[in-house]
Amino acid sequence: MSEAEGRRAGVCGWPVAHSRSPLIHRYWLRTLGLAGSYDRFAISVEGFSAFTASIGRDQLVGANVTAPHKEAAFAVCDRLTAAAQATGAVNTLWRENGALCGDNTDIAGFLDNLDEGSPGWAANVRSAVVLGAGGAARAIVYALRLRGVERVTIVNRSRERAAVVAAGFAFAALAASWDDLPRELEVADLVVNATTLGMAGQPPLVVDLAPLKSSAIVCDIVYVPLATPLIDAARARGLRAVEGLGMLLHQAVPGFKQWFGGQPIVTPELRALVEADLRPAVGKEGV
Repeated sequence: MSEAEGRRAGVCGWPVAHSRSPLIHRYWLRTLGLAGSYDRFAISVEGFSAFTASIGRDQLVGANVTAPHKEAAFAVCDRLTAAAQATGAVNTLWRENGALCGDNTDIAGFLDNLDEGSPGWAANVRSAVVLGAGGAARAIVYALRLRGVERVTIVNRSRERAAVVAAGFAFAALAASWDDLPRELEVADLVVNATTLGMAGQPPLVVDLAPLKSSAIVCDIVYVPLATPLIDAARARGLRAVEGLGMLLHQAVPGFKQWFGGQPIVTPELRALVEADLRPAVGKEGV
């Protein structure tokens, strides 16, 4: 067996059975004609350190990282990309010259999804509202600033938590409470839900989109259900709406290229494959 034929990668989490990453990476291995394998690794918090130490041995070339290990992955890396450093979280691991390397591909995944779902958006977005103050929100705030968005406001039920996230950036991000949301929506060109609200099995996201201008874009990173109530509400108002599934698909591209080579592409066929897998699984989470 050649080195390429034996390459292994996978997604580690606790739990991890819900992850759709194997479906995505196995599709690319098959369609690109590349040898290798991609599996799920159920790794507890106690076992995470030993798992990361095994990367680079026995043909294990790397791994995706999902909850609850993203911050632990950040802490254990020897080298970090600028994206990982900016967000304090790692979702992609590999070893290079003995050093454990980490990246946060959620940033590229979010931007590629927005580019695909609303081409040319950046030319008309000066002010954005990001709902939530967790790891996903940090990645999205950083991504928006990379594209030149001038005003980014983090809105969270706890304004103090939003302020902590805003203070973590070298640029001036703003913080606001949920009570401030209607006023923030009046000046927003883009609204992004970076919470789990609205996900199947989670409480609903209750947002009145009436204050938004008619040219505004609404994006939801939740993809179970595929069209969330927020997306449905945006479409009902005639606003441009960008679903979350594309972010899941696009964030997988850099890791695959790092581990297996080739040029993976997010195709309509791949999207349809994952959509079909998600439909009977409403109520489950997955990244």
